[in-house]
Parts: sequence; C-alpha cells; structure tokens
Amino acid sequence: MSFDPSQPDAPPVGEESAEEALQYIVDGFLRFRQDIFPSQEALFKKLARAQSPRAMFITCADSRIVPELITGSSPGDLFVTRNVGNVVPPYGQMNGGVSTAIEFAVSALGVQHIILCGHSDCGAMKAVLNPASLERMPTVKAWLRHAEVARTVVAENCACGSEHEMLGVLTEENVVAQLDHLRTHPSVASRLASGQLFIHGWVYDIESCEIRAYDADSGEFRPIVAGQPLPMATPRPRYTR
Repeated sequence: MSFDPSQPDAPPVGEESAEEALQYIVDGFLRFRQDIFPSQEALFKKLARAQSPRAMFITCADSRIVPELITGSSPGDLFVTRNVGNVVPPYGQMNGGVSTAIEFAVSALGVQHIILCGHSDCGAMKAVLNPASLERMPTVKAWLRHAEVARTVVAENCACGSEHEMLGVLTEENVVAQLDHLRTHPSVASRLASGQLFIHGWVYDIESCEIRAYDADSGEFRPIVAGQPLPMATPRPRYTR
C-alpha cells in the first residue's frame, strides 16, 4: 500500500492556527478510514493478530523524515523507533525506549535487519556543533551527549572548509557512532556474531532524495544505486549455525 501525503485544501505549513493544525490531522484520519482502509481491510485484519516486520528502522524524530514513505513500505513492514538525533545509547547506560525497542525487535520479533538512518539539515547535529543553543533544553543536551564521540572525531580529524561541510561530515560520523553503540547491545551482538542479523547505516538527503549507505569495509558512505551492490555496515559473522 503506497502512502499518499496529499490532502485537499491544506493550509501552508507553519501558517495555520492550532485548531487548523489539529483539524488537518483529524481530517486525514477520516479520509484514511473512508478511502484507504476499506481497500486494505484484509491486510489490517492480518496485522491485528500479529506482526512480522521486514526490518527495524531507527531514525530521527524530525517531521520531514517518513520512513514508510521514503522506503515505499506498507503497515507491518517496518518496526520504527524515532528520537532526536537518531541516537542509540550504549547498552547499560540507559534502560529507555530505544534500548527496549532494540531488544524487543531482535529477540521477540526476530528482525533480520536494523537500519540506522540520519538525514541532511539535522537540527540535532546542528545543536551538537553549537552546544550553547541547548542551554534552555537540558534534557536534549543530556541526550545528545551520546553524539559527543562523533563531534570529537570530526573536530580532531576533519579539515572542513565550511560549517555546512562540517554538518554533513558530523551527520555521517554520528551514524557510525550509533552503529558502534548498537553493537554493544547483547541481543544485537549475539546475532551479528552468528550471521542472523545485518545492520545498515544510512544518511538520507531531504532535497535530493539520495541515500548514502555506510560501507564498513571501505569506511566510506556510498550512494545506494539500482543495480549496484548495497554498501554494508555489518561485520563478518564469527559463528555459523
């Protein structure tokens, strides 16, 4: 089932009242129930009893990133977790929603792929570059400490010519850092070691619709292109079953 984001008579984003903003969302639900749900009722009846997602998708809470839209996925295809900065805390530091979702996706749902996806023009990454902007947001500041390793890598190694270039490099390095954190989770580490789980690091460009994927062998991000091998962030398995 494809996702159609168009809604008739929608006011320009950012120029609507609070009442109009909510009504836009409610009207969308009513159209979904009337126009889309009936044609997909069999699918939803099946999903009402169980789920078996193709992949877990960890990405930013940014409103411009819609995993199902950019991957052409249907309900039931993706087990999605979103947070500010597409962060994955290292195992043991925080028994929170991200860690819980990872454990459930891997151990209970048996997902075979985890996609960690950053994006262009990320407000969280801009804040990492400018910590002073977070002084009035102490919980966001604390959360983004999980991206500090990426900031340090960029600050000490990138001869960036502009702030825009630095933001792009930081966005990629943050994906690499969060992949490293992901591998500290026991459920993930075990299945990576046995070749039962594959991890992927992506950066989605909002303006161009390009996705660059991390290639662990070369240490580089390369575009996902039809007909070419998919860059993989997964380490080689050490055990076979």
